[in-house]
Amino acid sequence: MTQKFGLSVALATPFDGNGDIAINVMIAQARRCLDSGCSSVTLFGTTGEGSSIGSRERERVFAAFLDAGIAAKNIIVGVLVDAAEDAAMQADLALSKGARNILLAPPSYFKNVSDDGVFQWFSAVFAMLGDKARDIIVYNLPSLTMVPLTVSLIGRLRTAFPKIVTGVKDSSGDWPYTESLLKAHGDLIILIGDERHLAKGVRLGGQGAISGMANFVPRDVKLMAEEGKDDPRIEGFVAELLKYSVVPAVKTMVAHVMSEEIWLAVRPPLASLSGEGQAQLALAFDRLFQSKAA
Repeated sequence: MTQKFGLSVALATPFDGNGDIAINVMIAQARRCLDSGCSSVTLFGTTGEGSSIGSRERERVFAAFLDAGIAAKNIIVGVLVDAAEDAAMQADLALSKGARNILLAPPSYFKNVSDDGVFQWFSAVFAMLGDKARDIIVYNLPSLTMVPLTVSLIGRLRTAFPKIVTGVKDSSGDWPYTESLLKAHGDLIILIGDERHLAKGVRLGGQGAISGMANFVPRDVKLMAEEGKDDPRIEGFVAELLKYSVVPAVKTMVAHVMSEEIWLAVRPPLASLSGEGQAQLALAFDRLFQSKAA
């Protein structure tokens, strides 16, 4: 590999008073993150509430980003659906427009499924994509999907689809798993989703991160993701975030740092943090970082 992946912001999605995506606000946030050192933006991931955003909305947002001059090569698209056909359609939409990567989560409605079943699902998605299949980052997020991507399954996918499966985003928060993944699959782009493990993961060969915290402290996360520098403030603040539902907590911090209340809104079934929760989280952030400047 000639160039490391670097830092991609797991871009939060702002909603207006009608519950529609505030595209101009979203584009402005993407530009801020790119200007602060992020190498790309990830649309519709977990932090971006991608499982609640439909295909037509995705098409409108992607087109607006391109029209605003944000290059497709700097855009990654999350695909978080259960039907292989839907996954292929959403991936096709992004890949056809030149997206850098697809962040593809396993299907998650059925629980206790086998590695064989998950392998066949990914195989079906890639078959439907055909020649368009490329640059797939498989997404390990068992705390939400309840479908872990085992180290052996990732090896099987890599062997079967060497020109398609190019990376893994590991948001397991399980350091022994992350360490095993880095040792077994150093030829893949391994991205560390839990910022508490990011710096040491990069020092062991990780290629960077797709990070929710990059929405509000991008320069600090960049040093972890690209140089493997420890940052006790970020590691401590992750622990504070995890006291709450993570997506509304991240959006609370974007609202706090940017002084833009529009970021507090989330799409059902999620709910915004209480006023008390917002105040406590902002206080914890200010104590750690001593500044509202991102």
